[in-house]
Amino acid sequence: MSDIHATADQLTDTHAAHGYITDKQRYLARLKRIEGQARGIHRMVEEEQYCIDILTQISALTSALQGVALGLMDDHLKHCVVDAAKLGGEASDAKIKEASDAIARLVRS
Repeated sequence: MSDIHATADQLTDTHAAHGYITDKQRYLARLKRIEGQARGIHRMVEEEQYCIDILTQISALTSALQGVALGLMDDHLKHCVVDAAKLGGEASDAKIKEASDAIARLVRS
């Protein structure tokens, strides 16, 4: 097993739960509301409602998803990245790059 995999295994042993686990129910409730918003938008299109009203709802849905994404990213940085940084080495560098790449994807969207 390579050093990076051994270090990743150490991370798993050290911090078995994902950072968001303490807020899991809150995230699930938010995602359920988002799911309802998406169904509402679908219904609006089916009912041929006014374009601007649909776009307003799409904007609200996008903001709600971004809120979830930012919360997850914050939890990831506070838990997974911090845990990796404490161990240092290649796993730390990989975890930081992974977070940076995720942030770049969020900024582009």
